[in-house]
Amino acid sequence: MKQLMLGNAAVARGLYEAGCSVVSSYPGTPSTEITEELAKFDEVYSEWAPNEKVAMEVAFGASLAGKRSFCAMKHVGLNVAADPLFTISYIGVNAGMVIAVADDAGMHSSQNEQDSRHYAKASKVPMLEPSDSQEALEFAKTAYELSEAYDTPVFLKMCTRIAHSQSIVETGERVVPPVKPYEKNIQKNVMMPANAKKKHPLVEKRIRDLAEYAETSALNRIEWGDKKLGIITSSTCYQYAKEVYGEEASILKLGMVWPLPQNLIRSFADQVEKVIVIEELDPFIEEFCDTIGVEVHGKDLLPMEDEFSQNLIASRLGKKEAEQGLSLEENMPVRPPVMCAGCPHRGMFYILSKNKCRVLGDIGCYTLGAVAPLNAMEMNACMGASISSIHGFNKALGEESEKNTVAVIGDSTFMHSGMTGLANIAYNQSNSTVIILDNSITGMTGHQQNPTTGYNIKGDPAGKIDLEALCKAMGFERVRVVDPYDLAQTDEVLKEELAAPAPSVIISRRPCALLKTVKPKPALKADPDKCKGCKKCMKLGCPAISIKEKKAVIDPTLCVGCGVCQQLCAFGALEA
Repeated sequence: MKQLMLGNAAVARGLYEAGCSVVSSYPGTPSTEITEELAKFDEVYSEWAPNEKVAMEVAFGASLAGKRSFCAMKHVGLNVAADPLFTISYIGVNAGMVIAVADDAGMHSSQNEQDSRHYAKASKVPMLEPSDSQEALEFAKTAYELSEAYDTPVFLKMCTRIAHSQSIVETGERVVPPVKPYEKNIQKNVMMPANAKKKHPLVEKRIRDLAEYAETSALNRIEWGDKKLGIITSSTCYQYAKEVYGEEASILKLGMVWPLPQNLIRSFADQVEKVIVIEELDPFIEEFCDTIGVEVHGKDLLPMEDEFSQNLIASRLGKKEAEQGLSLEENMPVRPPVMCAGCPHRGMFYILSKNKCRVLGDIGCYTLGAVAPLNAMEMNACMGASISSIHGFNKALGEESEKNTVAVIGDSTFMHSGMTGLANIAYNQSNSTVIILDNSITGMTGHQQNPTTGYNIKGDPAGKIDLEALCKAMGFERVRVVDPYDLAQTDEVLKEELAAPAPSVIISRRPCALLKTVKPKPALKADPDKCKGCKKCMKLGCPAISIKEKKAVIDPTLCVGCGVCQQLCAFGALEA
C-alpha cells in the first residue's frame, strides 16, 4: 500500500514492520513524532523516559533480553545518552537495537547546531542516513539487520527536513523475529577493565568489517550523469543536489555515513573531473576524503552553518537559482516568539522582572521569559543547568547574589536533569532559590506526558511523582507552592524565600493553558472609558493585549480569561 507519510512516521512504520517490541524515548524536536507514532501500535511497548540516558539504557536492556528495541532523541539529547552509548558499543547487542538521532540544522528549536555523525565515529557505531520517507522506512528495517549481523547498536540519523517532510511510502507487513534467548555471558556483558580491553579489538574489527560492507551495500549508490562534475552527498543535500543539477552531474549518494566506503569514493572520484562534497554543518565526509587522499571541494564553497536549500547550493556553486515566487510589497512586521495567552509562566516571570531578579534559566517554552517585555532570564545552556549553575553562582558571590538570584526549570526538565543539581544544593548548602515551573505537561515539544503528570504515553494512568515530597526528601525544609495567576501571593512568597537564609524550592503550579483538560474562562474586555492608556498591562507581553488609539484592546479569540492583567490595572479597565 502506498501513502504520503511524514519522515518520522515512516521511521516508526519501518520499526514496526521490522518487529520492534520495546521503545523508550525522551521527546525532542525534531525526533518526537517517531515515538508518538510507534505508540499507536498496540503490539509495541512504548514509553516516555525521564531522559535520553535512561531511554537508551532501557532499549539496551530490552535488546539484552532478546527483543528488538529502539530509542529516539534529538541531537542535544545524544549528549545526555553518550555515557551508555560508548560502552554499549563495546558490549554489543543480543536482539537488534536502533538509536534514532535527529539533528536540527538551522536551530529551529535547538540551542546549538550539532553534527551527530561525530558520535557515530567516536563511539564506533554504524550510522544510516535516509534522504526521504521511503528510505526512512527501509533504513529502519536494514538497521536491525545490521545490528544483529554485526553485534552492534545502529544509528539512524534524521534531520529536521527529512523528519518533518512527506513523501510517498510503500508499506509492508509486520514480521516479528523469534525472541533471542538471553544467556549469561560475563565476558561479553560486564565491561570491567579486563573484559573491555579484550572487546576493544573486536569493536575495531567490526568497524573494518562494516566499512567493507559499505563498499558494495545498496545503501550507497552512484547515479551517473555528466562526469565533468561529481557530487558526494547524503540526506537532504542529496535532494537539493538533484534538484539543482539533474543529469548535469554524477552523484555518489551515501546512505551509510559511517563507516564510509573508501574504495567506492576513490573509484567515483577517479571517474569524474571535479568532486564537490555537499553536506550540512561539519565537513565530515570532506575530511574523510582528505584523509584517504581524494581531492574535493566542500566548505571552501559552502557554509559550515545553517540549513542548506536548493537556491543556496545553486548560488554558491554558480548555478541559476529557482524563481522565488511572489512576495508582499510592504515590509511585514517581525512577529517575535511569545508565551501563549494565559501561559502560567507569564505571571511568575512578571514578578521576577518586577523584583529585578537575576534569573538563570533552562530548556523549555519558558525560555521565552528572556524576551521583551519580560526580559526575565539571563542564562540558558542545557537541560538542568539552571539548578547546578545557581549553586555555583551563589558559591562564587555569596550573599551578594543569594538575595536576588533564582533558577527556573520546568517540571519535565526537572525530572530530566534537575534532580542531581538540586541534590547538590541540598548536600553542599548554598542559599539558592529554585523555582519549578509545573505546568502539568511537557510543553515545548507538544504536550507529552512526564513522570509528574500521572499519565503514560498512551494517556493511561501511571505512576506520579509528588514534587513537594521529592524536594523535601532531598533535604529541602523550605518548599512552597504558588499559583502564578495570583500575582500578590507569588510576589510575597518569592520575597520570603529570597530573604530566607536557607536553600528553598518554589513550585509555581498551574496547568498549561493549551491543555485539553483546561477550560478557558470568558475573554476579558477593555473598557475604553476607564482605560488611561498607561500601558502597564503591556508589560506582561500577552499576545491577547494590544494598544489601539492609545487604549488597551483585548482580542477575544486569544484571551482565556486568566485575569493576570486585571491585577495590574489600577483603573479597573479590564473587565470579565
